[in-house]
Amino acid sequence: MVDAAYNKEAERLPLYEHGFDPSVVEKIINEPVMPLLESSYEDHVEAQRRIARCGIQLGYDVIPFERPVVRVVQNGAALMGHAPALIETMEDIEAYPWEKKAAEFLAHFEFHYDALREALPEGMKAVGGIGNGLFETVQDFTTFQELAFLQVDEPEAFEALWQRVGDLQFELWKWLLENHADSFAVCRFGDDLGFRSSTLIQPDDIRKHVLPQYKRIVDLVHSYDKPFLLHSCGKIYDVMDDIIDGVGIEAKHSNEDAIDVFDVWVDRYGDRIGNFGGIEMNIMTLNTPGEVKQYVLDLLDRIGNGNGGIAIGTGNQISDYTEPANWIAMCEAVREWRGE
Repeated sequence: MVDAAYNKEAERLPLYEHGFDPSVVEKIINEPVMPLLESSYEDHVEAQRRIARCGIQLGYDVIPFERPVVRVVQNGAALMGHAPALIETMEDIEAYPWEKKAAEFLAHFEFHYDALREALPEGMKAVGGIGNGLFETVQDFTTFQELAFLQVDEPEAFEALWQRVGDLQFELWKWLLENHADSFAVCRFGDDLGFRSSTLIQPDDIRKHVLPQYKRIVDLVHSYDKPFLLHSCGKIYDVMDDIIDGVGIEAKHSNEDAIDVFDVWVDRYGDRIGNFGGIEMNIMTLNTPGEVKQYVLDLLDRIGNGNGGIAIGTGNQISDYTEPANWIAMCEAVREWRGE
């Protein structure tokens, strides 16, 4: 996995996922996971052991793990468009209790990271870190629509919001790496900067407000000798050169065939970064296991050799609507390609 993240062709083609939905894990291993994630520290350890066991059973070397920053904002409600803006003026920025938020995050989640460390079997690590990137977190302070209004009506507050959220995220990543770097093979956050036709905000605004905050975190991750992977959905070609050359990511995940097939990402960027994912979510959801397996093998025939760092998985994540048989079929195809 680390070789693939550093854009080296791995000796053993890795499997990668942005997330394992616990309800699907339960169906694979036929043991409860979700109730344990809502209980004691000991139950959290056991839940992570079961998730790891599922990963090993399917052929993974790593498991995904992160906890969301938005838990201490509006728990994702404004990000999803279901809550009002917290920030509408510069006065709101100044009055917000920024200094308490890192402690709130640790109160919710510190023992989850402790449980992960205890649960990881020898030879397995996690990929992840602190969940939600800058853009997603900003949108939990002010919805996407209100963010546009803020930019026009209160430009000083608009600019300050990116910086304050960046400061919070940097503080949390600093805590993570000081205390839990040993649990992670590759560090990552997810920040969906685009949709099917373009970036969600203007590329120049991403360059000005988002990428400098990314770079602070990526530089910090690099100081611990770890590669950084960006998960971002959408057509973000307009800022990819800036993300690769300016921010310094090692790898990128997320693809959708409606934008471009995975081959295009590999062709465009395979000489510069590792490319993770590849298997369209509609294929994983609507096709039969046999069709999924053939799709994966056909893809690997096209891109599986001589294209730098590749890790295969869904173009997004194992979601609650993912058919377990299709997940198994995808993994079987990769293991067949490995010669296992």
